[in-house]
Amino acid sequence: MLELNKSQKQIQKAVRDFTKGEFDKEQIIEIEKSREYPKEILQKASELGFTGIHFPENMGGSGMGLFDNVIVTEELCRKSSSLGITLSMAGYASEILLRSGSDELKKKFLPKIAQGEMLSGGAFTEPDQGSDISKIKTTAVKEGDSYTINGNKTFVVNGGMAGFYVVLCKTDSSATPETNGMTLILVEADREGVTTEDVGRRLGVNMMATADLLMRNVKIPVSNRIGDEGKGYALLQKFFIESRILVAAQALGTAEGALDRSLVYIKGREQFSRPIAKFQVTQHKIADMATKVELARLITYEAASQFDQGKIDAKTASMAKLAAAQAAMAVTDEALQLHGGYGYMTEYEVENFYRDAKVCQIREGNERMQKDIIAEAVIGRIK
Repeated sequence: MLELNKSQKQIQKAVRDFTKGEFDKEQIIEIEKSREYPKEILQKASELGFTGIHFPENMGGSGMGLFDNVIVTEELCRKSSSLGITLSMAGYASEILLRSGSDELKKKFLPKIAQGEMLSGGAFTEPDQGSDISKIKTTAVKEGDSYTINGNKTFVVNGGMAGFYVVLCKTDSSATPETNGMTLILVEADREGVTTEDVGRRLGVNMMATADLLMRNVKIPVSNRIGDEGKGYALLQKFFIESRILVAAQALGTAEGALDRSLVYIKGREQFSRPIAKFQVTQHKIADMATKVELARLITYEAASQFDQGKIDAKTASMAKLAAAQAAMAVTDEALQLHGGYGYMTEYEVENFYRDAKVCQIREGNERMQKDIIAEAVIGRIK
C-alpha cells in the first residue's frame, strides 16, 4: 500500500473527523429522498478548505495538488457516496478555468468556488449525441467583441444551481476535422437567454442537481472565452484526464464505504450460533473485496501523483477510472449480497453505495471509451 506523507495523513484525518461530525446517516437519507442540495454541509466543507484544495492560495484555495483532492474525495465518498460525490463535484469544470482561463476570469470566479459561495458546471454533451462531443451543434457566432450562442446541452452537472457554465461551442463550422472549430466559453447563469430544465430523478446521487441547459441568442463577451478560439476540444480532453482521476477517487471511496459496512455487518450477524465472519466463504468474499479496493487505490493514487508531476497521461487516468469503477461495482454488489435482505434496505446504506457506483462507470466516458483510450496508447496507431 502506498504510504501517505505527513501532510496527506493530516488531510485524511481532517476529512474523516469532518464526515464523522457532519455526515448524519438519517439526514443524508432524507436529503437524498427530497433531492435537496446540501448547501450547509458544502459551506462547512469549504470553510475547512476541502473545496478548491487544489486551487492556488491567491484564488481562495490551499495551493495543493490533485493528489490531495483525491484524498479528500475518497474520504468524503467513503462516509457517504451520494454526499461525497455531490460535494466533490461542487466546482465541476472549474479546473478548465483554473488551467486555461484568463487571470481576470480566474480572479472573478475561482475564489467563490473555493469558498462554497458558488457552484460551477460543464456543458459539453448534447441531446441524441451520447458521449460523442465531436459532433456538437451548439454554435457561438462572433460579432465584434461578443459571441452569440445558440444550442442545447444535456446532463449538465450542477445545472440550474451553478453560477456559471463552461460551454463547448462550435465557432467554425468549416473546420476540418470538426473538433478544430470548437471553443470553450464561460457563460454566466444569469445571462439573458439562458434557461435550465431539471432532468428528473435518477438511479443515484439525486442530491446533486443535473439539468438540460438551453441557450437562445445568448450574448457573451469575447473576454469570456477560455483559451484560444478553436482549441476548446483539445483543452476539454486535458480536463477529462484530471476529471477521470477524480471519478476514480469517487469510485474508490464508494467501494471502501461498502466494504466498511460489510465488515461491521458480518461481525455482528450470527448464523448457527457464530458470527458469519467466521465462515470461510465469507472470509474469502471479504478478501476479494479488500483486494479490489487496494488495487483501485494504487492505480488511482499513481494517476494523481503523475498528474501532479506534470505527466498528463490519458492512459493512466483511464486505467484508474476503469479499474476503480469496476471495483466499486463489484464490491458494492458483494456487499449487498453479504447483507442479504438487509442489503436491500435503505437504512443499511449499501443499496445507496450500489446505486451510486454505477454513475462512476458512466461519467466522463463509459467503459468502452476508457478501453479505447487505453488500447490506443498501448497498441499505438495502426497505419
